[in-house]
Order: sequence, then C-alpha cells, then structure tokens
Amino acid sequence: MTRPEPDTSTQALPMRLFQGMQDRRRANAMQAQLDLIEAGLLEHLSFASPVADAPARYLLEAGGKRVRPMLTLLTSELGTGPNDLVRQAAQAIELTHLASLYHDDVMDDARLRRGVPAAQTVWSNSVAILAGDLLFARASTLVAGMGEDAILLQAQTFERLCLGQLHETVGPQEGEEPIPHYIQVLADKTGALIATAARMGAMFGEAPAEFADPVTEYGERIGVAFQLIDDVIDLSPKREQTGKRAGTDLRAGVATLPLLLLRERAAAGNAADAELLARIDAGVEAIADGADPGLLDPEVEALRDHDVTRETEETARRWAQDAVAVLDVLPKSPVKRGFERLADSIVNREG
Repeated sequence: MTRPEPDTSTQALPMRLFQGMQDRRRANAMQAQLDLIEAGLLEHLSFASPVADAPARYLLEAGGKRVRPMLTLLTSELGTGPNDLVRQAAQAIELTHLASLYHDDVMDDARLRRGVPAAQTVWSNSVAILAGDLLFARASTLVAGMGEDAILLQAQTFERLCLGQLHETVGPQEGEEPIPHYIQVLADKTGALIATAARMGAMFGEAPAEFADPVTEYGERIGVAFQLIDDVIDLSPKREQTGKRAGTDLRAGVATLPLLLLRERAAAGNAADAELLARIDAGVEAIADGADPGLLDPEVEALRDHDVTRETEETARRWAQDAVAVLDVLPKSPVKRGFERLADSIVNREG
C-alpha cells in the first residue's frame, strides 16, 4: 500500500491568523503547539495490532487543515493558554472528527478523501468502519480522564453527530422545508464538533466563564460556513485543490445548497431553472445506473456559473460574519483578531 503524501496545510494556518512582528511570535508558538498535538495524535493511534495501526492512521497521515485543534488552542489563549489538558482536548476532538470521516465515506460510497483513495477502497467497508470505531474509542479514552463536564460534552456532541448523519440520510420529512433541514444537518454534523473544540479550549485554558457560550456559538457558525463553502468548492474545476472531480457531490445525487436553491427556483416556476434541474436529475439517475460521470460536465459548469452558487457563497459569508459578531463580548486583542481571521480564511479558501 502506498502511503498518502503528508498535507502541509497545517503549517500555514497560524500564519494566517497572526500577522505582524509581534503576532508572528504568537504564530510560531501556536505552530509549535500544533506540532505537539500532531505528534500526540500519532502516538494515540498505536494499537496492539499492526493490522489496526495502518487503517487507523491512514486519514491522519493524509493530512488535513486541523481547524479544530487550532480553534482549541486559540480559545485557550483567552485564559492561561495551552497546557496538557488543552492539547489532550484538541487531540480527542480531532480523533472524533477523523473517526466520523471513515464512517461518512462508507455511507456515501466516497472514492476519495483528502486527495487519496478513501479507506474502504483500500481495505473494505468493514475495516473502514472498525477503524473509525477505534478512533472513537481512543477519543473517549482521552476524554474519560478530563472530568465529568468534558465527558458529558463529548457525549452530547457525539449524539449530535449521529443525529446529523441520520437526518441527512433520511432527508426532510413531510412538511419540513428542505433548506432549513439542510442547514440543521450542517450544524449537527460539522458545527457541533467545531463548537466543542472551541468550548474545550476555553474550559481547559481557564478562560473567563462568560466567554464559553460566545466561543461555542462562534464555533458552530463557522462550522456551517465551512460546509457551505464546501458546496461551492465541490463545483470547482480545480481538482488539485479539492482532490475530487468538479461536481462530485452533484453527480452522486448529494444534496447541496446550490442544488436545493435551484429546486426552490424551479418549483417557483422558473422555466430555465426547471430545465437545468431536469437535466441534472436525469444525469444523476443515469450515473447511478452505470453511465460515465462525465455526461454531467455541462450541467456542473452551468450550476457553477448560476446565481444559486453565488447565493450559497454569500450565505456562507453571512454565517461567518454572524460568528464574528457573537464575539463582541471579547476584549480587543491579537486573539480576537485571530478569531476574525480564522472566519475569513474559512470563507475565502479554495480547497
């Protein structure tokens, strides 16, 4: 098996959050903390059997942005800063996130993750599911030694992850509006874990109690913004950035906000939108029956250039702006500017 090439994107994130000579020292210190967290993650993914080690470490070694550990470190700076418990919390959250990716890829029958073949294509569905379970178990072991509040928060977050996946799988129920349903799925599947990353940093960094709820709300909102920008990136032709063919979700029939907005416009009587939607639906059905995914190339391009994709991008920006707005309670500082720049980097990323 060829090991995935390591992703070095984590090394750029602190530099985006802290700029200028004074802040650059803070960025270097933050990078050193991320390096400690990364080393710890590798240690935590050592199991009794080498049969378990390879699949369990596979997605970790493929890299990633490490937004959640970064946020845990950042919120800890509102108090006394990073310490052993802050780093342990960051590792538990990242292991939970990685575990969910294994399960998501099996459920979605994904072919790629982070630019490398999805785990179940390298081994099997069963091995990928069990690898995810191992990561969930190791995350729980880490949290178990961090106190009752942390255990409860981790359990509540895991419940939301499961509910979000379930609601995405079964879809909106009768009488439920598709777009609010979709936003709630994003809040549960992505926002909840990022919110917990922020809250744990504040908890274990001993930040003032009045900061806990605002940073939690901030985390959930940037999580929703993150996924909405992913909907836009999915339509991007820049395969080297996304690691996927443009329109991967669209071709698989996955609901995204541009597609939901198109359906809404078609239902309102827009003939051109209804015609595009009909072509997309027919193409998705044909691909499901074995047709070449390339047959939807014109429709992917049309959706990418459509107003609904610009509307999705603007919606993501509003969520990011609202995230920053809830931090008004925080004093002006390099840390607060870091929160603002993190929100900005999420909505302006290209992959």
